[in-house]
Amino acid sequence: MKYLSAILLVLIFISGSIQAKNINIKHTLADVPKEKYQLGLLKLALSYDTENTYNFQSSATAFTQSKLESALESKQLDVIWLGSNKEYEKRFRAIRVPLYKGLLGHRVFIIKQGQQAKFDTINSLDALKQLKAGQGRTWSDTAILQNAGLPVVTTNKYENLFYMLEGERFDYFPRGVHEPWSEVIDYAELDLTVEDKLLLIYPLPAYLFVHKNNIQLADKIEAGLLQAIEDGSFDDYFYNNPMIKAVLDKANLAERTVFRIKNPNLPADTPFNDDRLWYKLK
Repeated sequence: MKYLSAILLVLIFISGSIQAKNINIKHTLADVPKEKYQLGLLKLALSYDTENTYNFQSSATAFTQSKLESALESKQLDVIWLGSNKEYEKRFRAIRVPLYKGLLGHRVFIIKQGQQAKFDTINSLDALKQLKAGQGRTWSDTAILQNAGLPVVTTNKYENLFYMLEGERFDYFPRGVHEPWSEVIDYAELDLTVEDKLLLIYPLPAYLFVHKNNIQLADKIEAGLLQAIEDGSFDDYFYNNPMIKAVLDKANLAERTVFRIKNPNLPADTPFNDDRLWYKLK
């Protein structure tokens, strides 16, 4: 009887171990370069977990930002990626490793073709305040721009912004430096281009977020990202990513006129003192 009990316990342990080794990770659709980049970092982080294997399950469609937040709260998704703010870090569990090394807060503008001259004369933040930016209504950036006194026109749908810009509802669409060139191509039917003189900088890390109670997954992701930073895999992934390489070549960041504004919506313990995590503008 004792022998049978021991076998049963071993079988239960083996069964539990097998179950623990296959974990499904539900995430939003990653069908464009910037989404693929962030999903790739999630996969890199979890590749360091030698105790479990992960099955990555994509949603059938992309989510708007507000629906993305709701999907994480309802556990419809296990992981999302967002530009951070105090509210998100209270509602969700943030893994505080900036996915773009802070480049999300280095903003170049999409503008309408033929309007570069309007921006060539801008040499101060006050001059930029005479123009209107376009942003998503719930995006972290919107409150940052408004706090700096920059007029902002908003909409709920990301796609609307390109059509609104072409229709001159606003003057410029600030984008993280990894975003605008591919977006202009994606909306090639519109009369849009990338502005080539200005750079707006504010602190804005993009993080991976999990449900507030999903401590185990958060710990696994954080441990993996930190290991990737230590062994150089994170920087290899970042600097060799085709999207990042292309935009750093095109953006000419060091040649642009830089305006810096504050971000009052980040927690005080944001890891700004860890130089390994941030891109440094030369």
